[in-house]
Amino acid sequence: MTSHAPTVGFDLDMTLIDSRPGIKAAYLALSAETGTYIDADLAITRLGPPLEDELRNWFPEDKIQEMGDRYREIYVTHAIEPSLAMPGAREAVAAVRAHGGRAIVVTAKHEPNAKLHLTHLGIEADAVIGWLWAEAKAEALREYGAAVYVGDHTGDVRGARTAGALSVAVATGPCDAAELRAAGADVVLAGLDEFPAWLDAYAAGGAGR
Repeated sequence: MTSHAPTVGFDLDMTLIDSRPGIKAAYLALSAETGTYIDADLAITRLGPPLEDELRNWFPEDKIQEMGDRYREIYVTHAIEPSLAMPGAREAVAAVRAHGGRAIVVTAKHEPNAKLHLTHLGIEADAVIGWLWAEAKAEALREYGAAVYVGDHTGDVRGARTAGALSVAVATGPCDAAELRAAGADVVLAGLDEFPAWLDAYAAGGAGR
């Protein structure tokens, strides 16, 4: 793909969607069902890594797979409805399409649940690839020929760099702008509402390289 019609990858949680209300509700439901204390307010401050990483803070290792499976089931009921689109999310995807490009979502989230979020919020992606975190995201980015990957976590920066894609970071998640720059982000934006103007400049002449 040329830079004038780029394939752009987007992370999901805290990049395209604010899933904190839904994830908090799902953790609270899991806590109530299992009788195990989970600090849901703390958990939603460190979104990005795989679910199992968080569950290890609350459950023994031999329960992680079972609890992960149950969380993903609970998630459908508790987490989709409360989660909102991030400011500028729909416009960012539309901007990619306006340049003749493709917008794909590459996330560590359970893929069926990621698709439910996007459908609920009316955000249409050309492809949704789940279950990939950090450097592993490069698998999908390379497969789809993504020139740019947009995410909010240092793990997203590593994924972009591993794929040879331009890393565009948004400071809307757990990592602040300084952390994202230190991790090697090529571009740091305050949020997705700044993305369409950046993409215009990038498509015109490679802004951010």
